[in-house]
Amino acid sequence: MGKVVVFGSLSQDLHLPMERHPSTGETVMSGDIEYRFGGKGANQAVAAARAGVTSVFVGKVGDDPQGHEYVRRLGAHGVDTSRMEIVEGAPTGTAIIYNDASGENMIVVAPGANHHVQLADVDRLDDLTSDDVLLMPLELQHDVVAAAARRGSERGARVVLNLAPFAELPDDVLALCDPVVVNEHEAGLLSRAGIAPRSLLTTLGAEGSRWGQLQVPAVPVTPVDTTGAGDAFCGTLAAALCRGEGREAAMSLAAEAASACVLHHGAQPPLETDSTATAHQRQTSEEDHL
Repeated sequence: MGKVVVFGSLSQDLHLPMERHPSTGETVMSGDIEYRFGGKGANQAVAAARAGVTSVFVGKVGDDPQGHEYVRRLGAHGVDTSRMEIVEGAPTGTAIIYNDASGENMIVVAPGANHHVQLADVDRLDDLTSDDVLLMPLELQHDVVAAAARRGSERGARVVLNLAPFAELPDDVLALCDPVVVNEHEAGLLSRAGIAPRSLLTTLGAEGSRWGQLQVPAVPVTPVDTTGAGDAFCGTLAAALCRGEGREAAMSLAAEAASACVLHHGAQPPLETDSTATAHQRQTSEEDHL
């Protein structure tokens, strides 16, 4: 069995709970801010590792307490971090997530070290083989993602692209991907742009997912927090495809992972060592200020 290589982003997530999202120009009060770990690439790498395959993350963090802690945390989740890089002078990527009482969210991302992933970093994918899956979201610079897709295809790997946040990529890049994964909103943007990837998988929320003519139902649950559900789906899907599962089985496993994700707060599942990690991060931050 091959490996899932995730070429993508990570971020420290700042969660702001509130009863409802504000309208333009409106101020609403939030509950206590919560610090968690996210970024679509890292979330997907964690999901792939939890699905039982070798999961390798290729990305960058800042040379700050959050970055060093994130590398440790990914390793604790079983992700291979040997191809990660710490960027001096850059902050770790940060996302501010606004959660309302129904579990729906709005997200603003400051990329930080993620935008230090350059074309030269595509060379880190040169050991990909036909047994591997290259999984990528679109939180990195788009020319870098396009180059990575081409490199992965040249090496014979299966390229899975999560077209989120949505952007138009060259037709030849989309043609390399099997599948391109989008949600309903992103699927609408593709349609309005007249773009029709050869292999398109659309997640449909409570209605499940559709890949070509095949539709698989979701696992019904009452969500606590929808952050990261799509990433859990993508990472688990890539892991199943890497193991040689067919489309229907891969989609079913991905649906189960997405439903499990919305039952806990934050994009990634908690670790038993979370309290220790928080204490370590606090101590490291205090030492940096001495």
